[in-house]
Amino acid sequence: MDTGGIVLCGGRSSRMGAPKAWLPFGNELMLPRVVRIVSEAVGPVVVVAAPGQEVPPLPANVRIVRDEVEGRGPLGGLVAGLAALEGEADAVYLSSCDVPLLKPEFVRAMFEALRTPKCGGPFVIDAAVPRANGRLHPLAAAYSVAILPQVRAMLATDQLCMTGLLDAVTAVVIEGAEIAHIDPELDSLRNVNTPDDYAATLRIFNARESTR
Repeated sequence: MDTGGIVLCGGRSSRMGAPKAWLPFGNELMLPRVVRIVSEAVGPVVVVAAPGQEVPPLPANVRIVRDEVEGRGPLGGLVAGLAALEGEADAVYLSSCDVPLLKPEFVRAMFEALRTPKCGGPFVIDAAVPRANGRLHPLAAAYSVAILPQVRAMLATDQLCMTGLLDAVTAVVIEGAEIAHIDPELDSLRNVNTPDDYAATLRIFNARESTR
């Protein structure tokens, strides 16, 4: 199975009050950091940005694609990313740009779940999505590129909910306890949505760096 990555950065960052892609984190900016981490697990990687959005400098082998229609949320970004990787990858890991503590091992675990679903059987699994504290995380999940027509059909009828997509395809849910051995604190699911989130995540990062 050829795998790729999609990193979404086209959100408005309204709760943060500043573009999250440009936030400093360690010696990196947020978007390049997440792209680097995803790239350690898969390739090729594409970044999906809003039309006209400026993004930080990225490695030359990372493509930047734009939402086909602005303002369609993560589902619109998924369509743009899947279309860019169609023919190059069989499955993709979808990530937001605001998960600076993401672990490459977590990305690989989602692909393993997609490849060998715990429910067994000869059928093809379309999505592997983690769940923690009762909440699904569709922006930290692996998807088959073959779902592109279904995602397009949802957009055409203004169905923009990512969890609705999981209802429409064959999905396997990975509970947090099943991946605790590779990510005990589930840091890979820690989104930075607000200034308080950002400050708290930086404190965690800096504390860990100081003990190395």
